[in-house]
Amino acid sequence: MPETLFDKVWDSHVVRHVDNGPDVLFIDRHLVHEVTSPVAFLGLKSRNIPVLYPERTFATADHNTPTRNQHLPVADPLSANQLKALEENAGKHNIPYWGLGHEKNGIVHVIGPENGITLPGATIVCGDSHTSTHGAFGAIAFGIGTSEVEMVLATQCIMQPKPKRMRITINGSLNRAVTPKDVALFIISRLSTSGATGYFVEYAGSVFEAMSMEGRMTVCNLSIEMGARGGMMAPDDKTFSYIKGREFAPTGPDWDRAMEYWKTLYTDSDALFDKELTFEGSEIEPMITYGTNPGMGMGIKESIPLSEAAGSGKATYKKSLDYMDFQEGDSMLGKKVDFVFLGSCTNGRIEDFRAFTALVKGRKKAENVTAWLVPGSHKVESSIREEGLLDILEEAGFELREPGCSACLAMNDDKIPAGKYAVSTSNRNFEGRQGPGARTLLASPLVAAAAAVTGEVTDPRELLQAEVIS
Repeated sequence: MPETLFDKVWDSHVVRHVDNGPDVLFIDRHLVHEVTSPVAFLGLKSRNIPVLYPERTFATADHNTPTRNQHLPVADPLSANQLKALEENAGKHNIPYWGLGHEKNGIVHVIGPENGITLPGATIVCGDSHTSTHGAFGAIAFGIGTSEVEMVLATQCIMQPKPKRMRITINGSLNRAVTPKDVALFIISRLSTSGATGYFVEYAGSVFEAMSMEGRMTVCNLSIEMGARGGMMAPDDKTFSYIKGREFAPTGPDWDRAMEYWKTLYTDSDALFDKELTFEGSEIEPMITYGTNPGMGMGIKESIPLSEAAGSGKATYKKSLDYMDFQEGDSMLGKKVDFVFLGSCTNGRIEDFRAFTALVKGRKKAENVTAWLVPGSHKVESSIREEGLLDILEEAGFELREPGCSACLAMNDDKIPAGKYAVSTSNRNFEGRQGPGARTLLASPLVAAAAAVTGEVTDPRELLQAEVIS
């Protein structure tokens, strides 16, 4: 019987099927961080239960970490206690732990792939909603709650109802300055933040095939923002090339055996999905959000839609625009920007910094803009320095911070002040997400770079065109 990629991976990990209930699913990789793990470890302690497979668990510090002076003690007592608890729990249970200053430290969804922990055909969970990032490798990856973190630590299994299957196909070619982030924001704007609820999404078509692995990670990262349980793409030669030689990837005969399996991970031609959606790549423009959820996005040259488009949600729509201090019909171009944030598990990888740097090269940071450039890991930070990107950024008036989640969620010192506007490459623009009263405009690294040097929302194609003319 023809199977989807999702079915192949899911069904091969089912330990037990509960009639009229969930599946008991075996988990290959469990990623933990300092925020959602302490209570889970306390649960183990109270029942005197060990971690069943510590070698399948990996711990890093990222959410509550400062992005400056990481060599100093963490000032915030709550953050310091959470970091201390993670270090102690990892040591007690023999779990690999990469804390502040460790060469492998970084955002959990950045360090997983770059260290070869993320593999095709694997099941991967973490107490973080953007675990869907790892689906870019043909893995089933999703976020879990604290009680489920405890369950996986104790049993290496989790009980989950099997989601329905959705395929989103985009063929054709992307326009200039359109990035994977724009593709994801475009899809969410068309589906809304609930359009994929109950589904696991497979991305297919020439647009995704042409993306780099880092671009695919960005798309899968944002799957959760349209309500999906997760997103995934079939592994291919790009996937295998990216993985080979990384520390935790298979080697020798194990690599050969893994490749035999990985090459079977694709959707059979006659497999059926519960829902199919198709778009054309040329439809997509550089995107920006104007409201308080990721679905409130549009092409950067468009005008904010009228409330009639919101249907029965007119009151919520108006509340969102009131919060942002925007009006129906406004153009986003020329809107003043106070902060620019480049980073997060969505856009904190080396390719994101290359794109940002390429646009700001030869220009200067706008005086009215505070820019936080935060690499997703120490390995990304090292590449920024080794490739000469830091020299270009500093010449343009920018400063590089240390790795961490930073202003994505404001659980640390990097908070956007109330009433200020931030063009952010992160994944969520909810009220207060980047700080109480902060106003977030989600965008790609190129749109962020254009705002950083002009001080306002700017179509990056205008600056790229200027380069061609000059």
